[in-house]
Amino acid sequence: MEDKALFILLAICCLAVVAILATGIGGFARGGDFNRKHGNRLMRWRLIAQAVAIAVFLIYLWARGH
Repeated sequence: MEDKALFILLAICCLAVVAILATGIGGFARGGDFNRKHGNRLMRWRLIAQAVAIAVFLIYLWARGH
């Protein structure tokens, strides 16, 4: 049961990373005012979300091993 909850959390984390990345790439491609205001902030949030997703993935692997 614990593994399933961690897997769902991992899937949510991965989807969040993809959503942030897609928004950042879309803003970069469009350019203009949105990219100047939010481009760096979105990429910082992407890095944070990726770090969280990796941490959840490692916890998931550890839980599966025990």
